Amino acid sequence: MNNKFFNIGSKVKNLGALIVLFVMLMVLSIVSPVFLTVSNIRNVIVQVAVIAVIAEGTTFVCLTGGIDLSVGAVLGVAGVLAAGVMRNTGNTTLAVLTCLGVAVLFGICSGVLIAYGNVAPFVSTLGLMSIARGIAFIYTHGKPISNFPDSFRFMGAGDIGGVPVMIYIVIVSYAIMYIVQQKTPFGRITYAIGSNEEATRLTGIDTKKYKVIIYTVAGFLTGIASLMYVGRINSGHPNSGTGYELDAIAAVVIGGTSLSGGKGSVLGTIVGALIMGVIKNGLNLLNVDTYYQNVVIGTVIILAVLFDRNSKNTNK
Repeated sequence: MNNKFFNIGSKVKNLGALIVLFVMLMVLSIVSPVFLTVSNIRNVIVQVAVIAVIAEGTTFVCLTGGIDLSVGAVLGVAGVLAAGVMRNTGNTTLAVLTCLGVAVLFGICSGVLIAYGNVAPFVSTLGLMSIARGIAFIYTHGKPISNFPDSFRFMGAGDIGGVPVMIYIVIVSYAIMYIVQQKTPFGRITYAIGSNEEATRLTGIDTKKYKVIIYTVAGFLTGIASLMYVGRINSGHPNSGTGYELDAIAAVVIGGTSLSGGKGSVLGTIVGALIMGVIKNGLNLLNVDTYYQNVVIGTVIILAVLFDRNSKNTNK
C-alpha cells in the first residue's frame, strides 16, 4: 500500500513541471493576446534552444550527483576558436570540428579531474570555467569575431521548410538522449551512479570511466549549443555564454532532476527550459523590467529545490 502511494506521488511530481508550464501558457494567453501566436511560440523555443541543448548534458551530470559550472565558458571559448578558424581558413567543416573538439576536450578534462583526480565537481569545473574564459579573451584580445558565411551559420540561423534548424536540433537531440537515458545500459548506469556510486562500483562497473564519458557527452552537447549560438548572433565573442551554466542548472532543477543524483529525466529538463523561456517572454510582453525577471527565475529555482528536498523528506 505504501509503495503504491509513493509511486503515485512520484508520478505526480514528474508531472508537476508540465502542469506549471500548462498553467503559465493559459494565464499568459489571457493577459497578453500576442503570447499564444505561432510566431511568438516559435520565438520562445528558439530563445531557449541553446540552453535546452546544454541542459541535456547537465541533466546527465546532475544524475550522477555532479555539477558542471564550466559549460557557459566552454561555449564561449569553443565558439571564438571556431570563429577564428572560420575567418582564417574559410573551411566550415574544420571550424565546426574545432568547436566540437574544444568542447569535448574540456568535457574530458572535467571527467578525468573528477573521476581520477578525486577533485570535487564544483571545484574542478569552476577552475575549468576560469581557464576557458581566460583562453577566449587571450585569443580574441577581448574583441568579437563576426560575419560568417551561411554554411557556418546554418545550425543557428538556417531553416528547413520554414522551421528554424535550432528547433529540429532540440527535438532530435532530446529524442536521442531520452532513448539513451531510458533504454540503454549507459542510461541505467548513470542513474545507478547517482543513487549509490559505491554499490554500483562493487557490482563490477567502472564508475570512473562512465563519469568521464558523461562529462564528455556534456561537453559535446555544449559544442553543439556553441555552434547554434554563434550561428544565430553571427559572432564569436569571448563573453558568450556568461551565466549559461546557471540557466542550464535551473532548467534541470525546475524540470525535476535532483541535484543529489539518481532522479530525473531529460523530458523534465526540456519542460524546465520552456518554463524559463515562457517566464522571460511573458514578462517581456508585459513590459516587466529585466531585473525583476531575474528575481522571478531565482524564486522559481528555489521553490523547485525546496519541493525536491521536501519530497525526499516525505519519502523517508
